[in-house]
Amino acid sequence: MNEFVKRLKELRKEKNLTQVQLAKATKLTASAISSWENNTRMPNAQAIITLAKFFEVTTDYLLGVSEV
Repeated sequence: MNEFVKRLKELRKEKNLTQVQLAKATKLTASAISSWENNTRMPNAQAIITLAKFFEVTTDYLLGVSEV
């Protein structure tokens, strides 16, 4: 499992959100979130930025580049 997949799942679960709830909160699709968490697709840059802002983390953290 890559770092992005691991961190996305961890952050979502920390907020007690389902994939559908996260999708609604971020205006992304549940199918996209599912495919990212199942490591069958990677998000585009804008989706990564949206997720980082929602979870209040850096894009580097979300992508596994940084531990902070």
